[in-house]
Amino acid sequence: MQLLLKTFLFILLTCCCASAQSILVTSGDTWKYLDNGSDQGTAWRNVGFNDALWASGNSELGYGEGDETTVVSYGGNPDTKHITTYFRKVVTLSSTYNSFILRGKRDDGVAIYFNGVQIFKDGLNEPILYNTLATNAADDGQVWLNATLPGNILQVGQNTIAVEIHQTAINSSDITFDFELIGQNSTYISRGPYLQMGTTNSMQVRYRTNVATSSKINYGTDPSNLNSQVSDNIDKTEHVVDLINLIPNTKYYYNVANSTEVIQSSAQHYFYTAPTVGTEKKTKVWVTGDCGTGTSTQANVKNAFLNYVGNSYIDLWLLLGDNAYSSGHDYEYQSLFFEPYQNSRTMKQTPIFPAPGNHDYYSSSQASRSGAYFQNFTLPTNGEIGGPPSYNEGYYSYNYANIHFISLDSYGTETASLYRLSDTLNSPQIAWLKADLAANTQKWTIVYWHHPPYTMGSHNSDTELELRYIREKVLPILERNNVDLVLCGHSHNYERTRLIKGHYGLETTFSANTHNQSSSSGRYDGTADSCPYVKSSALPNKGIVYVVSGSAGWVSGIQGSYPHDATVYSNSATGGSIYLEIEGNRLDSKWISENGTVADQFTIMKDVNKNTEVVITPNTPSLSLQASWLGDYAWNGYSNTAKTLTINPVIGQSYFVEDSRQCLRDTFTIKVNPNCVNNYQMTNEIGGNSLIKFEASQTISASNKLQNGTGVTYNAGNSILLSNGFQANSGAVFKAEIKSCEN
Repeated sequence: MQLLLKTFLFILLTCCCASAQSILVTSGDTWKYLDNGSDQGTAWRNVGFNDALWASGNSELGYGEGDETTVVSYGGNPDTKHITTYFRKVVTLSSTYNSFILRGKRDDGVAIYFNGVQIFKDGLNEPILYNTLATNAADDGQVWLNATLPGNILQVGQNTIAVEIHQTAINSSDITFDFELIGQNSTYISRGPYLQMGTTNSMQVRYRTNVATSSKINYGTDPSNLNSQVSDNIDKTEHVVDLINLIPNTKYYYNVANSTEVIQSSAQHYFYTAPTVGTEKKTKVWVTGDCGTGTSTQANVKNAFLNYVGNSYIDLWLLLGDNAYSSGHDYEYQSLFFEPYQNSRTMKQTPIFPAPGNHDYYSSSQASRSGAYFQNFTLPTNGEIGGPPSYNEGYYSYNYANIHFISLDSYGTETASLYRLSDTLNSPQIAWLKADLAANTQKWTIVYWHHPPYTMGSHNSDTELELRYIREKVLPILERNNVDLVLCGHSHNYERTRLIKGHYGLETTFSANTHNQSSSSGRYDGTADSCPYVKSSALPNKGIVYVVSGSAGWVSGIQGSYPHDATVYSNSATGGSIYLEIEGNRLDSKWISENGTVADQFTIMKDVNKNTEVVITPNTPSLSLQASWLGDYAWNGYSNTAKTLTINPVIGQSYFVEDSRQCLRDTFTIKVNPNCVNNYQMTNEIGGNSLIKFEASQTISASNKLQNGTGVTYNAGNSILLSNGFQANSGAVFKAEIKSCEN
């Protein structure tokens, strides 16, 4: 892990902006440290403090992990370890810098001071004393936290860096400390660019620069001629640029600049605007849950997905919450979300539509929407992309192609009564959700939030009340409407149900016979009982597939009854992410594990298996029949394998088409319209025992007397037999008149 991080840092410094950055402190440097558990007060943080009697060693420093360069002491008693360990270093600057990048590893809590002033803190509450326990066990010292600091925080000459690491408990197994500091002098993008608010005619580009500078986006449909610009001459580090008056479903190239130079540009800087709402365009969606960890699992899951999709453009990126551990601070978003993803093409090209998790709230409060999550993402709260306005950044909805997406907030609270999602009688979120579902006319409806209603992974949906209440109170609302798919995170594993309906109780009350709306696995891969789930666009809703996908960043823990009885497939061994493809009336979901395999998949189809009466006029020369699904086709009696078959119709005959797995079948029965006006002639060869069959209500007259007389009406399906004694001139013509025509 450390080798990968150092390699990344080396590439960053030598390839991106080698002349603009200086490594001032790097992993492996020497630090003074004190590991005797004493109370050092606050003087140890200051310039001029005498640390001559302190020990010294190279980073990484700590104990218990086995990867330390310098092992420090915990006091000898594993049950009463020192809570706090102190570290100091003097850094000499020969020149000024515009800004600094601080990178640090800690286990568990950390506070960092420059020249006696606290500039960074994680996992510690004030006041910080020598016996203050960290608020949470961090991450076993595997994650590098990043922060960008202003240039005036250090001075030319000597500067003192002081760091204290705190245990979360006196019997905690380990501590970790490592540190890097980089000085910067040129303008460059430290975050992003990333895309927000993608509509049919607009896109928002957001990014952060290391120093305050003007904003400018050059863009156009020709990569060699970016002839349109949007600019803002106010110097800032947080840049939000809206591109408007764009053409739907069109590829646009862009670069990031300021008033004097292009800051970032590449062949990967492009995006597509959304198609017109309702269009049955193939839509590709990436879904990551609990992704912001900075671990090797996060990197593996990202790389496995990108390798699987190859050069395919991804239209949307959905986040299922807990997007930056452990508390959703801005520097955690920087280190654990933006940096791991911003060098991949997805962040430069694909609009992000997130949902908040509980960890995204920990940097502020459950009732506050002021944390980094709400600062870092622009969300369509005013109904800009479809659906009624929510006027709340915690939840919103939007349309893309023929899909309606709803992002909910399963942790935040609202109003003075602190209503949550599961407070269905009074929650403003629920009132909005009901209105949104009632107004929705899209073919597909996908809802996502953080806390899953069915899980026995690292969380328990029976014993954890926020999960249980959502299942009991919110799911009936979704199932009364045309919701097709629910996506959640929170449990750090993967769990997936069949198409189910009506289960709101504890796990033991789940009945496959009662609650499964299909016995199929839904995999649609040719294995036994794997046909797709079939639904109708019309109410009543036939059920929903529920998916837990919270392992895009790590895998951890399962309950004793894992997997949940409602699930058809579960995976707690590897991380992974979801890849959705939706086109027309077909939805395919694939869970791509971090080892690159499609470990689970399912398909839902709508409005298929049709029995259609095709009504034609008599003597229709040809007719085209079309299957109701996207896939493969076998037309009975024909070698044609296309979706559409052209025939010479035979009235009264049925035609049918199946898929290769014999899961789907459409039947077409050809009938003549009995109310069609059209005069035509039937020529009957003269001869005994000739049979004339009538295809519609017809009145027969002839130049020769018929056995049953002239002017007689015969209904469809009746026939008349010309007897052996019938006499007529050769070529006698019988005229049939159909009385009216509506097609």
